[in-house]
Amino acid sequence: MTDTRRMLAEMADPLFAELGASATFERDWSRVEELGLPQLLLPEAEGGFGGNWEDALVVFRLAGFHALSLPLPEAIIATRADAGSEEHFLIGAFMRTAQIAGALDAALGLSVSYVNERQQFGRQLGKFQAVQQSLASFACEAAAANCAAVGAAQALDRGDARFEVAAAKLRANRAVGIGATVAHQVHGAIGFTHEYPLHHLTRSLWKWRSDFGNDSHWSAVLGEAVIAQGADAFWPALVERTDRAA
Repeated sequence: MTDTRRMLAEMADPLFAELGASATFERDWSRVEELGLPQLLLPEAEGGFGGNWEDALVVFRLAGFHALSLPLPEAIIATRADAGSEEHFLIGAFMRTAQIAGALDAALGLSVSYVNERQQFGRQLGKFQAVQQSLASFACEAAAANCAAVGAAQALDRGDARFEVAAAKLRANRAVGIGATVAHQVHGAIGFTHEYPLHHLTRSLWKWRSDFGNDSHWSAVLGEAVIAQGADAFWPALVERTDRAA
């Protein structure tokens, strides 16, 4: 992580943790503005941070991790594209991918802590093999969503990102299904209560899955790209994109 991203994380993490899902625009938006976070992607000459998409990834991920209820990610992408434009839809999909990655990590952490504290039949829930297997699958899904978000951010910074964002949003959407299901299975009914933090995370995850393109939309985008390239050209083209990212 670069010094800039470490600084962003050190600023945003404690504030988002404090505000979380209970933040309101009227009461708390000024605290976000004081840090200059809505201007993250604006050039320094215009009063912004001069950040790039990998910097934005740090803020978007933390907003998802803490279930931040303020429209900060939306305000950040609004400085780059007009609402309703194709570019806005694309970077909106990246924004939701990053938020999903953060929220899945938080839900996974809650789930692991819960099964290590809760006992059933005289044993910790986390000692049961079936629970361990489910959480291992969940961890793989969360890791995949995070890797997809990083790849999409790097592609956006290179300037040609439609393929990577499509793949990342679709991969993150798929991870939501498994992650949210496992989290609620290991928590039981308490996971649905409004007072418990998992409720805020998974409610957002299900919403973000449909925002800026659902599974069907991004599957069609990827399918059309593959068909346009042809079967023989698909793999070389995929390798070329990967080499460009290295």
